[in-house]
Amino acid sequence: MALWGAVFVLAVAGTTVLAEPSLTFPEVARGSSRIVSGWEAQDGQLPHQLSLRMVNPAGGVSSCGGTIIHAAWGLTAAHCTATRVTLVIRAGTVNLTQPTAIFETTKYYNHPLYNEALQSVVQPNDIGLIEFGLELVFGDTIQPIRIQRSSAREQNYAGVQSIASGWGRTWTNGASPENLNWVYLSITSNLECWIAYGGSSIIQPSTICARGYNVTSQSTCQGDSGGPLTVNDVDGAITQVGVTSFVSATGCHTDFPAGFIRPGFYHDWFTEVTGIDFDWEVLEPSTELPDTPEPETTPAPETTPGLPLSTTPNPEITTTTTFPQFL
Repeated sequence: MALWGAVFVLAVAGTTVLAEPSLTFPEVARGSSRIVSGWEAQDGQLPHQLSLRMVNPAGGVSSCGGTIIHAAWGLTAAHCTATRVTLVIRAGTVNLTQPTAIFETTKYYNHPLYNEALQSVVQPNDIGLIEFGLELVFGDTIQPIRIQRSSAREQNYAGVQSIASGWGRTWTNGASPENLNWVYLSITSNLECWIAYGGSSIIQPSTICARGYNVTSQSTCQGDSGGPLTVNDVDGAITQVGVTSFVSATGCHTDFPAGFIRPGFYHDWFTEVTGIDFDWEVLEPSTELPDTPEPETTPAPETTPGLPLSTTPNPEITTTTTFPQFL
């Protein structure tokens, strides 16, 4: 799903390799309705999505995705920003030529356990933060997304329907669309993913994997790295549970699970870098009724001799109990 490809590919036998970003501008597949068996996004459908264009010291350009997690901060994969000198970011767009906001930054922070010197090798801790250097104005097409909470970081989402999105290739070695695309994926257990990759050590507790939801070719592909994997969480809110990291070296459409990094493992580091606590908890509804104040009593009006008393009954006194709602 991107104009310049950049996503890790993982060999099934355990050997890891990286598809080098293309330094040329491939032909845009205008009107394409598919990523890898996906669909074009509509305006405002994925307001958290970012498009990144990264420039390396030699002047080469590559592309990734990312997400808005705060007005001043974004989330992406570490291999997208490692060794890059500047990033051009587009926000609030499904069409790359019509962004609501476009800006440049040189401030990014990759996880300290990610080895930038081995950027060409698939690694754990493939996660990074981007400091925008400005504050985005939220609206219909620009909104932050909630990050997986730390208490759910090891949750088994096996079988849960999820959504991945980006501007990556629509097929292995294929063209990339101008419009943002999205696809349904079914999350797998880490055990299933570990078996699929031949017991590779790249499958860690901090990994989450997903494959085609109802079509085997559904997948992320080159150019989608750094983008989101989202689910409807237990409280119904859309939550990012993965950062796109790698796919199988056999191809994007071969039904091998794609690999993502679980952001729930990294809240302490997020706070250390940004000064912001992104963690949260689902609040259980209270089973205790709030105290109800005694109703005030109004004395009966004095009667005037010779005048009839009112025949209108006093209104009934009612109280309303409000229960806390899920945040």
